[in-house]
Amino acid sequence: MQSPGKSLKEALLCAQGEDRLTVGVYESAKIMTSDPDSVSFCVLAVDEEFECDIALQIHFTLIQSFCFDNDISIVRVSDMQRLAEIVGDKAEQLEDAHCVLITNPGDGSWEDPALEKLHLFCEESRRVNDWVPEISLSAR
Repeated sequence: MQSPGKSLKEALLCAQGEDRLTVGVYESAKIMTSDPDSVSFCVLAVDEEFECDIALQIHFTLIQSFCFDNDISIVRVSDMQRLAEIVGDKAEQLEDAHCVLITNPGDGSWEDPALEKLHLFCEESRRVNDWVPEISLSAR
């Protein structure tokens, strides 16, 4: 199996190409509230400022809880800048790439092997009580 980081990058790029990506804590919360069944995968990005940002920590706690309650796979990445480089196409997305959601397509007729591998990775991590596993995103 390829590395989880490579699978994550592929899944993000695929979702971005199909307009199934939501970037930003606030935007993600809106999607999760209005249509939780449409959310397939959640990525939380932390950086060195995370430890000092109490509001962001509270948002992350709520997002994690929501994901657990709705059976949404969730991972953390420690390099928010790298995540922003992959998913950001607007300046504001580069600043708020702390939370990224991959949603399901409207018609349900798709298969994304990279996303399936990520779901399996998350499932295996939960078996060993790692509920929000961390994935490293490799450089280009």
